Amino acid sequence: MVLLYYYLMSIFLSLTAKSLNLHKVLKPRIPRLAKRAGESPHAFMLRLLEEQVQAAERFEQFLAAARQADERMQESGMGYAAQDVHGYLEAKVAGRRAARPKPVQWRK
Repeated sequence: MVLLYYYLMSIFLSLTAKSLNLHKVLKPRIPRLAKRAGESPHAFMLRLLEEQVQAAERFEQFLAAARQADERMQESGMGYAAQDVHGYLEAKVAGRRAARPKPVQWRK
């Protein structure tokens, strides 16, 4: 499966070939880290680039969901009291059982 991934990535990247000018401080670090990971420097950079693209896409999705939640909250006038949410999270982190906060009317 990994080989298929790299094969497909190589086809995709060959169609959109780009050269990267790596900073002089970054460039010598890559071969050492790639060797430790058991990859070629090229495969190592491709993997890291793919991981960062996926992280950026997840962040975009997170922001979109937050905007939608804010719109729903603005329309409904319902939300959660910050102190209730903080108490809930503190209990969960401490390993205690906690009831989920109840929505409250924050706008008349």
